[in-house]
Amino acid sequence: MIKIRNLCLFILLSIIPLNVFAQQNTLDSLLEQAINVSPKLKMLQSKYSAAESKINVNSNLPDPMLTLGLMNLPTNSFSFTQEPMTGKIIGLSQAIPFPGKLGSMADVSEKGAEIVKQEINDAKNEIVKNISQNYYDLIFVRKAIEVANENLKLLNEITNLNDKIDELKSKENSITAMINAQLLRSQDVQISTGGLPAIQYYKFSQKELDSLAVQNRPFLTGIQLAKEKAELQEKLAKYDYYPNFNVSVQYSQRDRIAKTNTPLADFASFMVGISLPLNYGGKVSSKVEETEAMQDIYQEQYNLSLQMLNSNFGSAISKLNSLQDRIKLVEQAQLPQAQQTYSAALSSYQVGQIDFINVIDSQNKLYQVETNLYRLKTNYLKEIEELKFLTGTSLIR
Repeated sequence: MIKIRNLCLFILLSIIPLNVFAQQNTLDSLLEQAINVSPKLKMLQSKYSAAESKINVNSNLPDPMLTLGLMNLPTNSFSFTQEPMTGKIIGLSQAIPFPGKLGSMADVSEKGAEIVKQEINDAKNEIVKNISQNYYDLIFVRKAIEVANENLKLLNEITNLNDKIDELKSKENSITAMINAQLLRSQDVQISTGGLPAIQYYKFSQKELDSLAVQNRPFLTGIQLAKEKAELQEKLAKYDYYPNFNVSVQYSQRDRIAKTNTPLADFASFMVGISLPLNYGGKVSSKVEETEAMQDIYQEQYNLSLQMLNSNFGSAISKLNSLQDRIKLVEQAQLPQAQQTYSAALSSYQVGQIDFINVIDSQNKLYQVETNLYRLKTNYLKEIEELKFLTGTSLIR
């Protein structure tokens, strides 16, 4: 009777738990905490704040220059009333870039901030992928321990099962420590897990995954923005072919001449300075050429990234199809057969038709099939998480 009850437990363990809602809440909580404490994200957020600040730094006029001075002061007396050309000067000057240059500088800075924002998004997606994959590994290891312990109750004669359980517990501790490290907390903090979530099978084409990545992957968007930034930098560099201006005004105050008591009029001066963009040594044209070369670099980086993603997608599709076929084979054939074989062996043993070693053998095969099924499902879910990261989407269609 005890053996039959344990057999029922084994059958129940082979069915994926339906408590998906609780499991997802646990995983979501871990993801939220990992994102909140991530030093990398905090660093990138500070980088984004700095990039935003550059917009105001680079898009406004430079500060005006105040000038104070003395003009034509005689050195024999240093008197302000000896010569009519002596005066006290106060001036104000303002540098003014060529029209449109400040706006172009602001565009470049804004594009830089957008690039950092995509870095933040990609880093968040990577955290989600890593935590989720580790979490699924933890579920698998715990389920493998659970199944092994149930087998151990019937198979106390098999000592290597204890070794297997110890090995799985060591792996469980290692995975728990990895997750806790990403949450910046002690490695011995317990992490609760439910069962594996119900698997949603996907049928993707490489073209579809390529399209999802182009539209949603922050990394690819960041490269595109970098190229657009280089285009804006080219436009900005070309402004150096045009002159900049400097507008100034001066006021000169003069005192009466002491000898003649003659009053003197004050002077006001207005000047406009214009820079001469002579492009000495080709410094401006070289800067323009540099920005054009950067555009080519980012375009080829984009093409290379698409090529690598396409290769990864092809491999992932093949792996997902293989895992799906293997899961169905285990669920529909191997597991029912192993359960039936074990049940038959148990019944035959109870009526004395076979030795207990045959029961042990069939029970061990059932354990292997159950553990393999959990492993296949875990690998499938991990592969989906990898595709979510590579495409930048949740893959919900």
